[in-house]
Amino acid sequence: MSEENIETPKLPAKRVRKPKKTGLISAKLISDIITKSLDEDQAEDVISIDLEGKSSIADIMIVASGRSGRHVSALADHIISKLKDAGAGKIKVEGLTNADWVLIDAGDVIAHLFKPEVRQFYAIERIWTGESKHLLGNA
Repeated sequence: MSEENIETPKLPAKRVRKPKKTGLISAKLISDIITKSLDEDQAEDVISIDLEGKSSIADIMIVASGRSGRHVSALADHIISKLKDAGAGKIKVEGLTNADWVLIDAGDVIAHLFKPEVRQFYAIERIWTGESKHLLGNA
């Protein structure tokens, strides 16, 4: 028998994907970054609501108002930038185009930024009453 030289076809190389950032910083640190940013940017009526053990959507919810759509948009932009710099992982944002109500989902922390009249209309913080609601100074 004769041996034939059989070449194995070369398969395309598999792509090695870089691991995605998973957001290895704690909910407390994310919350601190958000509230500090809101304070620095003069957000109004900032409230932090502890949801741990009460809801599966997040551990902490932060609600704040901006004076105008432009102010709400700037508040959101600064928060997003600071969270990315801190390595918070994937951040989802809704409502930035209109800036009446911007939702920032940073995993275990959700921030709602409103124009005052929109916040008054929806009054989402009234859903979460009791000791778990904390007014954070003038911020």
